[in-house]
Amino acid sequence: MNRTFKRKEKSGEVVAYSEAGIRHNHMMVEYSRTSMSALAGCTAGIIGLTSLWGFLFYLVTGLLLWVMILAKAGPSWNKYFRERLPILTGTLTGGIGTYILFWTFIYGMVHVY
Repeated sequence: MNRTFKRKEKSGEVVAYSEAGIRHNHMMVEYSRTSMSALAGCTAGIIGLTSLWGFLFYLVTGLLLWVMILAKAGPSWNKYFRERLPILTGTLTGGIGTYILFWTFIYGMVHVY
């Protein structure tokens, strides 16, 4: 079943969104977020980042992922996503557990043992 959501623009134009398309786009963002978190965690562990520098590195990589997603969508990002800000907040909060897991594991393997 393919549903559509409708929203009325300020100009009075009605815009329809495909539920399946939006779900697929968010699934791809989630996959990218998980991959970025794992790779950034491994990188932070290998180069030996600790405490605040490690979290700052995560913040920078999260912002970089957000910029790359919006760059890939182009100026017509609203065809693929309803809003831009939830992509950023989801990117920063959704992958922090994966990042810390890989960061501490790789740091321990490289620098402690």
